[in-house]
Amino acid sequence: MVKKILTFLLILSLALNAYFVWFAQPQTLGAGESAEQIREMQDRINALEEENEALKVQVLLNNQSMQSYASQVEFYRNRVVELETTFQACPVGQEGFATLQAPAVVQRIEEGENGPFVSETVIEEGALIDVSVEVRPGKGRVLVQTTPLMGVVFQDAANTAVFVAQGQTNMSLTGTDTIFSIMADEPIPAVDGPSAGALMTLLTISALENSTLDDSVTLTGTIDSEGSVGPISGVIEKAEAAKAGGKTLILLPRENDQLVSYTYVQRGAGPFTIIERKPEFIDTEEYIEENVGIDVEFVDTIEDVVEYAV
Repeated sequence: MVKKILTFLLILSLALNAYFVWFAQPQTLGAGESAEQIREMQDRINALEEENEALKVQVLLNNQSMQSYASQVEFYRNRVVELETTFQACPVGQEGFATLQAPAVVQRIEEGENGPFVSETVIEEGALIDVSVEVRPGKGRVLVQTTPLMGVVFQDAANTAVFVAQGQTNMSLTGTDTIFSIMADEPIPAVDGPSAGALMTLLTISALENSTLDDSVTLTGTIDSEGSVGPISGVIEKAEAAKAGGKTLILLPRENDQLVSYTYVQRGAGPFTIIERKPEFIDTEEYIEENVGIDVEFVDTIEDVVEYAV
């Protein structure tokens, strides 16, 4: 549009020059007035010629700018093609879904009366919660929603889970939203959020690869950026919850292969009695399989988890 306007102005200017030269000569003026007007016309012609030259320069500059813009458009078009090729393992429109029940340790407060006083005791027990992940086209966000609202810290674990899953599957989620949902039958005041990291990673891998998970298996363990599964607390409570929920196998971090039980020993020291607490180490797998009744396997990495659960 700019080029057309400048071209029009150039043609108009040339037409005016021709008009002044051929048709605007004075016919009834005296010699002095005629000479003066001729000088004025000549000055006007010179000015118009200078203006024409300036317009020509402007047209040239605009042409160069348009060529530059066209080159930039072509560059970015090629760049988009390169990026699409690079991320073709996870094209726009990547979708997936996976779900699995996770064992968790929940806390509840039990009140009791002791004379005029009211005592509160914190009791920990196991529970199964439903954890699912939905992968769908988006903006590369990692989102967590809980139903009902509960005191859960899952966001850090979710971000790490997505990072590890991308590395395991060689898929990029830069154009995808990953949405984790945690659902429980009733409000849970406290859940050990990081211990769901390994399970969330497994869910993301399953959703991306469209693989089927064995719902008779559950697991607990943290996850780090290298894909290593780390220790957790509440091993017995989580194993009991898994058994009560119909699971036949629970995967535990290798670092939880021993349980610690404390015994109290009394000894005399003159008129005083000293009570000592001595630790006793118990084999986790043996104890859980004999006393809880669910199979146990230990894992070190997310690759181990996939081997057992998919």
